[in-house]
Amino acid sequence: MQKSLICLCTAALCSSLQAQESQLRKPNVLLIYVDDLGYGDLSCYGAVGVRTPNIDRLANEGIRFTDAHCSAATCTPSRYSLLTGSYAFRNNAAILPGDAPLLIDTDKGTLPKMFKESGYTTGIVGKWHLGLGDDKLNWNGVIKPGPSEVGFDYSYIMPATGDRVPCVFVENQRIIGLDLADPVEVSYQHQVGSDPTGKEHPELTHQTLQTDETTEKKSQSYSTATETQKPLTFDMPVDSFETILKKNIHEKLPEKK
Repeated sequence: MQKSLICLCTAALCSSLQAQESQLRKPNVLLIYVDDLGYGDLSCYGAVGVRTPNIDRLANEGIRFTDAHCSAATCTPSRYSLLTGSYAFRNNAAILPGDAPLLIDTDKGTLPKMFKESGYTTGIVGKWHLGLGDDKLNWNGVIKPGPSEVGFDYSYIMPATGDRVPCVFVENQRIIGLDLADPVEVSYQHQVGSDPTGKEHPELTHQTLQTDETTEKKSQSYSTATETQKPLTFDMPVDSFETILKKNIHEKLPEKK
């Protein structure tokens, strides 16, 4: 009887400790922030033109919200508000050039700082576009202030966008693959080096096909430019916005009165 009682108490104690450990264990938090993603662009929200099974799984196993609001319609201001909880235009936030200094005051409270205070390890991967360094940043050295000073323990970022120099990746305050024999220089005021620019030679930004009629054998020459992404470039659709939505979403839009 005494042995049975001891076993019962031990089992109860283990169960209690496991319950406390479960309550103390914090869930992982993954925040995915995407440029130019519309409400109907995910199949878990009704899209039929594209399938997003992995995002759908997150929605099915978590919470799918149907009412959301944003402080701005562009990247830099909305990212600023997300990280600081402040209305971005109070800090004159706008879409920044690629060489802009850090927009967030390093003394300001931020979302990653709050997570760190709660015992989390924080990280950011992907587009940053909130400025880096100060007005005299040397891109070939330690790049700060930036994500680390804002509250992220780890960072692997693209400083701005795919169409704004510098088109590099920065891991924990240093450019990946940097060659000091070929240093990075960034200027939005004057041309760097002697390579032609798209502003002076717009023909370089278009794909062309030319035929040399002066030779017996026709030759072809090509000129093309490739973008890894195309953020914040507004193209007018052929169809109306309402027509596009009807094509891409299961639910019909309400009739106009």
